[in-house]
Amino acid sequence: MLDSITLAINGKQRTVKVRRNTPLLWVLRDSLGLTGTKYGCGKGLCGACTVHLDGVAARSCLLQVADVGTRAVTTLEGLSGSKLHPVQQAWIDHSVPQCGYCQSGQIMSAAAFLEQNPQPTDAEIISGMSGNLCRCGTYRRIVAAVRDAAPVLREAKE
Repeated sequence: MLDSITLAINGKQRTVKVRRNTPLLWVLRDSLGLTGTKYGCGKGLCGACTVHLDGVAARSCLLQVADVGTRAVTTLEGLSGSKLHPVQQAWIDHSVPQCGYCQSGQIMSAAAFLEQNPQPTDAEIISGMSGNLCRCGTYRRIVAAVRDAAPVLREAKE
C-alpha cells in the first residue's frame, strides 16, 4: 500500500506516494529525481548514499522514508545555493574525483564533518572520513581538500 509522505528536502516540502518502508535513497532518486545521491552497497557500509539529516551525515540506503519525519534532508543538490559549497570547490581544486562514484557521499560527509569539527587535524579528517570508501584510493586528495575547505567555512561563518 502506498502512503502520502511529506518530507523537507533541500529546504522545500515535497510529498511523495511510496511505501513507508522504502529507503530514503530510492525516494530521492526515483520519486524526486535527485540523482546526486548514489547507490553503493545498500548496507550503509560505503557512504555513497550519504545525505544530511538535520545537518548530520546519514546513510540514506538504511533510512526508511517513514522514519525521516519532520527532519530536514539535504542532498548534494541542496548543499549550496548559487555558488559551490567550499567543500565542492576544494574537491575541484584538488582534483579529488577519479571515477566519481563515491564523490557525492564523500562531499556530504566532509561538509557535515566540518560543521562538527571546524579546525580538524589530518588525523581527525582521516578518522572522520573513514566511513566513506573510495575505490580509486584518492584518500590523500580527500584529506587535502577537507583541510583546505575548513578555513574557508570558518571565514564564511564569521
